Parts: sequence; C-alpha cells; structure tokens
Amino acid sequence: MTPQTLFSRNSLWQAWLDVEAAMALSQAEVGLIPKWAADEIARKARLEHFDMAMLEKSVAETMAPIVSLVRALSQVSGDAGRYVHWGGTTQNIMTTGRLLLVRQSHTGMLDNLSDAIERLGTLAEEHAETVMAGRTNRRQALPITFGFKVAGWIEELARQNDRFIAAESRAFALHFGGAIGAMHSFAGKGAQLNAAIAQRLGLAPVLVPDRVSLDGQAEYVTSLALFAMAAGRIGSELYRLMADETGEISENLGHAVIGSSTMPHKVNPKHVVGLISSSAQLRSKAAPALEAGMPSHEGDAVCNQLMSSTLESASALGWEVASRLSTTIASIEIHAERMSRNLQINRSVIATENLMMSLAEKIGRTVAHDLVHEAVMDFNSHGTSISDTLLRNSRISQMMTRDDLEASLDPSSYLGDSIVIARKAAELAAKTSTAMRSRAASGLHQTAR
Repeated sequence: MTPQTLFSRNSLWQAWLDVEAAMALSQAEVGLIPKWAADEIARKARLEHFDMAMLEKSVAETMAPIVSLVRALSQVSGDAGRYVHWGGTTQNIMTTGRLLLVRQSHTGMLDNLSDAIERLGTLAEEHAETVMAGRTNRRQALPITFGFKVAGWIEELARQNDRFIAAESRAFALHFGGAIGAMHSFAGKGAQLNAAIAQRLGLAPVLVPDRVSLDGQAEYVTSLALFAMAAGRIGSELYRLMADETGEISENLGHAVIGSSTMPHKVNPKHVVGLISSSAQLRSKAAPALEAGMPSHEGDAVCNQLMSSTLESASALGWEVASRLSTTIASIEIHAERMSRNLQINRSVIATENLMMSLAEKIGRTVAHDLVHEAVMDFNSHGTSISDTLLRNSRISQMMTRDDLEASLDPSSYLGDSIVIARKAAELAAKTSTAMRSRAASGLHQTAR
C-alpha cells in the first residue's frame, strides 16, 4: 500500500465493509442481533463476494455508496442480510471507515518519520564537532557545528511526535451514534455498542458520538501541517546550503542523473525539491480543515465532504512528506572542508563576541563592545588586524597579550555548547525513533476482525 493507493475507491469501499462487519459483530455481542447473522455478515463483508459491475452501477444510480454497499451485502449474506446496517447511518460508516484508512496512513508516516529521525541522529553524532558558520539574517553570525544545526531539527521533530501522540486519541475516535448521534435505534444499548465497536476497531470511545464534532480530525490535519512546517524548514535549509556559492551540502544522485537538458554541467537537487514542494502542499490543508470543523446543527454534509476530502489528501501528503524527508536525509553528503573554507571568509571577526566577553570581565561589557566594534570597522575598512587595533589602546595592552587576543578570536574554540547539544540530540533521536516504531507497531495496526 502506498499513499497514492490507500484511498482508492476499492480500498475505501472495503474499509466501509469492515465497519459494517464490526458493527454486526458488536451488535451480536451486546444482544441486538443474532450471533449467527453477525458471523455471516462479517464473513461476506469482502468485496470479492460482490458483483463489482453491478455495485458500480448501483452507486451511480443511488449516488449513495453506503446504501448500495448495504444492499449488496444484504444480498450476499442470505438470511443474515436482514440484519445488515442495523440502526447505523451513512455518516457513521463513511467517517469510521475513512478513519481506519487514515490510521493506516498515519502508521506509514510514522515508520518513515522514525527512519528520518534516526538518520538525523546519526548525522548529529557524526558531525557533532564539524565546525561551520552559524548564520542569522542570511549572514555569518557565530561558529557552530553542523551537528548543532541538525540537533534543532531533531528536537523540532520530537516535539512534532508529541503533538501526534496528543492528537491520536482525539483524531482516531469512534463517532458512531446512529442517525443523529443520540443512539436512538439501539434499544438503550447504544453506549455498550459504541464501546464494543471502539474496542473491535481500536478506536477511542467518546461520550457524544455525534456527526458534528470534527475538532479531532481538524486537530490531526493541523498537526500534519505543523509537521510539514518542520519538514519544509529542514528541506529549505538543505536547499540553501546546496547552492554553488555555499556548497556545504549536496545530494548523492549518481552519475546518470541529469540536471538540465541544455546545461551539461548542471545537476540540480532532486529529493529536496520534492520535499519542499510536498511540504508546502500539506501546510495548505490546515485552513480547509478548520473551515470544515464548523458544521450546523446535528449534521452537515457540506462540512463532512470538505473534511473527508481534506483528511484524505492531508493524510496521503503526510505519508509522502515523511517518506521524502527520510529519502532526502539519506541522500545528502556533508562537505566539511567547504564548511571550513566558508568559515574563513569571516575567520578574523566571527568570534569577536568571545573577545568582547573576555574584555568585558575587565572593562565592562558596553565599553568592550564599542572597542571591539571599532576594531572590526577598522579591519573592514583598512584590513588592520583586530589585535593590532586593540593593542594600540594602552589599557587593553596592559590587560591582554597578542596571544590572548588571537586565542579569543579562534572560531574553533568558540562553539558554545554546540558539541554537547548535538550529542544529546543524537540520543533524543534514538529514543524518539524507537518509541515511534513501537507505537506504530502496536495500537495502530488493529483491524475490524
């Protein structure tokens, strides 16, 4: 199954049949229909038992696929057919079946995302000490390590995992309450039935199984959009670092890959471009999800249709973005020598904060800042070294030697906690990816049977 095929027509129809089977088995469990009938309904609730041409014709005529499916299931179930769809309503089946597919998509996304986080953890560990220029406002700011940069991505994705955990119980909830949500047709056993179906399908039960509480689904889509923000940020940063003028990152694409039909020298990034594009598409799903979460009264087909289409497309995109993120991270090459070379552009001044703080202990921070700033301006205008300019000041020359000044200006000795943070983030990545795989393998693979 892929993101592109998961929500195919037949896949969706089978998911609806799975819900019909779960409903019948649960109704037998609480004494609403005979067990023999429920068993037969569940046995026949497979598309292979249906005449697909006749089913398609019926759906085209009724414009109500659940009605057509129920009729077809009733026919193939023999005597048990009279108990099919006992008290259920179309929206119960459609929403629940679609959620089962969304959950499958969610599992696929978690698998790919855990791979991406694990790979980022490896990068953080391997490059914890790889020195590069940290940049703010697109200009060199202070020296950091590449592992520190990756650490920020890891922690953001770990926070995103926390959001998914929080959203799962509300998104994958069973809103199965009959025609209007108040369990009218279940002979006073509605709560028992809801709990039984929820248990069978591995969904969370709710107090009010209505058709208009769509906030859980909207929350899930916005969580996906926030994930797309994180993935897009990672992709965009890698894309910038791949520019010829920077050249600190590249994609390992192999010799056969063509970058341009007219420029033989050009090999454009491939994976990261798809990642950025898919992430942008996924982020755009947040607005319609929030709009869909405002239905009227106790049921509103407009909002249901908008939420259904948004949820499907967002789920598929979430899986795709996670897959692209994992592939992109696996393909990149780190050019430490280019990072070092780029650092040389501002080698003389990039660690002046360190020099300023050393002087601040002796003459105060404001005075130290102004003296170092003036020395930097002199360096920029005339090429005079920072040390020479400062040593002309008798007050400075009495406090610090040239060696002291030069040591303070060495970028490799002014990395803050970059190395420590990178290694802690590598540990966080391992812990997070393991937990994600475990969660995906346990509660998210349950089926209707």
